[in-house]
Amino acid sequence: MFTKSLTKVSTGNCSAELEKLENELSLADAVVVGAGAGMSVSAGLNYDGARFKRYFSDFHQKYGIMDMYSGGFYPYETLEEYWAWWSRHIACNRYDQPPGRPYTALLELLKGRNYFVLTTNVDHQFQLAGFDKQRLFYTQGDYGLWQCSRACHHKTYDNEAVVRKMVKEQKNLKIPTELIPRCPVCGAPMDMNLRCGDNFVEDDGWYDAASRYDTFIRRQSNSRVLFLELGVGSNTPVIIKYPFWRLTAENPQATYACVNVSEPGCPREIAERSILIQQDIGAVLTGLLEIGSSKQKITS
Repeated sequence: MFTKSLTKVSTGNCSAELEKLENELSLADAVVVGAGAGMSVSAGLNYDGARFKRYFSDFHQKYGIMDMYSGGFYPYETLEEYWAWWSRHIACNRYDQPPGRPYTALLELLKGRNYFVLTTNVDHQFQLAGFDKQRLFYTQGDYGLWQCSRACHHKTYDNEAVVRKMVKEQKNLKIPTELIPRCPVCGAPMDMNLRCGDNFVEDDGWYDAASRYDTFIRRQSNSRVLFLELGVGSNTPVIIKYPFWRLTAENPQATYACVNVSEPGCPREIAERSILIQQDIGAVLTGLLEIGSSKQKITS
């Protein structure tokens, strides 16, 4: 459908593109948000650097782990060590992290609008910020859910109470053996409900959200739609980026907007109906609120 050559953002002041985005947002019949890891990075949920050292300096010293992402794939020798890592990871990225400003700013921008959010993020920031769960589809799982490691049945389990106990009682980078979670059906160890392999469990809630998203997209196929992509990288472009390009191409009334601190781009075929902004997501969303507020003052 598209040529391999992409149109990329031009250098210079992005204020004109910001004005265009605010205008499209105000005129859109519907807004479809696609959010990736860059959204949470903008919110301060960095997986490396000072934040990593604050929570995991002991794991770094013992195992040589350099960041939170790689720590999740480290070949720990025991489940006691594995869950010491993961319980702490879940706690600091899911339960003890307040909603970041980019998320609350986006919610303000979408207030009173017809919207849906598709996200690959698993940190629950949208829910914490107050987004309507019926308008969310988090495709890759949630840090707050466990599943059977063998996927022997398609059900997920809330983990907060056990996770907090693991964090409180771990010693020498191990949790007590009796806290190792096991599947209530087959007895196998539980695992994170994250799409990291072939055993990812898509439970009833996942399918319900997928259905709501598909219905929303179908109903807006002939409407003026803003596809707003925020912080989506190249790891999983088939979930958000590529579908947004295709949906924009198929709907002459649609606009594609990409906000990314790294170089954003789009196919030439939709370049005339695209807005590319290379800037921090939080700064862009705050800027949109300020433009909208200024317009209201002028008209009032």
